[in-house]
Amino acid sequence: MQDAHATAVPPFTEARFRALAARALHKEPSKGSWCANAGDAPEPSDFDLNPELIPELATQPTPRPAAVLVPIVGRADLTVLLTQRTDHLPIHAGQVSFPGGKMEARDRDAVATALREAREEIGLNPRFVEPLGFLDAYRTGTGYRIIPVVAIVRQGFELTLDPNEVADAFEVPLAFLMDAQNHATHVRSWRGVERRFYAMPFEQRYIWGATAGIMKNMHHRLFFT
Repeated sequence: MQDAHATAVPPFTEARFRALAARALHKEPSKGSWCANAGDAPEPSDFDLNPELIPELATQPTPRPAAVLVPIVGRADLTVLLTQRTDHLPIHAGQVSFPGGKMEARDRDAVATALREAREEIGLNPRFVEPLGFLDAYRTGTGYRIIPVVAIVRQGFELTLDPNEVADAFEVPLAFLMDAQNHATHVRSWRGVERRFYAMPFEQRYIWGATAGIMKNMHHRLFFT
C-alpha cells in the first residue's frame, strides 16, 4: 500500500482546489443518464467496471434520489472527511462512506439533503460548510441515484457522531485520493459472479465501492474535463 506522503500529487491548497472546482464542477445537479445507451451522457455507477450486470437493472424500479456531502476540510493541505459506518446496519455495514442519505420530502434540494444528513450523522454544523458545486450523479447497485455535493468545510467545526450509524469519522489527504497511483481495481464475488470495483486503501481504512467511485469521478472532472 502506498504511503500518503509518497504520493506524486502535490498537496492541495484551498486556492488551487477552488480554481479547479470552479472550472470542473457542475453548477446544478447533473441530468444525464446512468445508462450508456440513453440519449444523455452516461453517469458513473457501480456498473462501470461490470457492464455485464447492466441488463439486470431493466427489471428494477426507478432509482431512489439521494445526496452525499463530499466535505473538503480547509486545512493547509486539504483533506476529505469520511465516516466509518457501524457494523450493525442492515446495508453497507462497516463501510467507509460520505455523510449522506436519501432525499426526503422536506428537503428543498440535494444540498439540503447533504447538509441535513451530515448534521444528523456526524453533527457537522452547516455554518462551517460552503457548497462549491456538484459531481456527476452516481448510480448504485442498491438502487440509489446519488448527487455528490462538494463543499469546503471551514476549520473550527466539532463533530458529534450518531452511534447508531457512524462508528468513526476520519480525514484522508485530498492529494492521496486524487493520485491515480492510489486507484486500484479489486474483485469480489457478488451473487455468484465476480464483481469489479474501485478501491483506494489508505492506512488501515478500506475505501471502496460507491465512495471510491465518487472520488474517481472527482479525479476525472478535476483533471480530464
